[in-house]
Amino acid sequence: MEILQTTLLSVGLAADACAVSLTSGLIIKYISLNKAIKIALCFGIFQALMPLIGWLSGLMFQNYLTAVDHWIVFLLLGGIGSKMIYESITADEDKKFNPLDIFTLIGLAIATSIDALAVGFGLSTIDRTILSIAGSIGIITFICSFSSVYLGHFFGDLFKSQVEIIGGLILIAIGTKVLWEHLFL
Repeated sequence: MEILQTTLLSVGLAADACAVSLTSGLIIKYISLNKAIKIALCFGIFQALMPLIGWLSGLMFQNYLTAVDHWIVFLLLGGIGSKMIYESITADEDKKFNPLDIFTLIGLAIATSIDALAVGFGLSTIDRTILSIAGSIGIITFICSFSSVYLGHFFGDLFKSQVEIIGGLILIAIGTKVLWEHLFL
């Protein structure tokens, strides 16, 4: 793959992780370099690992995964988004949705990197170096996610009162978009 094609692929795959990072930045009250790195690193690692897993699995399991990948993304993001909205309405300040919780973060990273798994399946059919492509995907996702956390935090200060509801709606919208595209486009 050429550099331009790899870069465009990487940016495209990073889009969902960036949206979720933006949402995380909206929610986090006190942002720090460590928090932004934790989020960006988790998304970057999963975005880099998933094409490798897809590539290694090859076409053997492609039909099974592509039949349900959109439902997995929809259920994960829809569930996490619904939980955010529910907790913003019912929970006290100390028990609200925490995008830095490792289990929540891993769930979000898996949900946003399923498309990278499918790309790995596709790449297994062509003669390309998967390590450089996966590395590019991971690095670009890290950079975009890191920036998005800070951008989200900036806007979170502007919209403090409804941040978790907005974040939950964004996650639900991303999951719904993925499902819609697979079912109707």
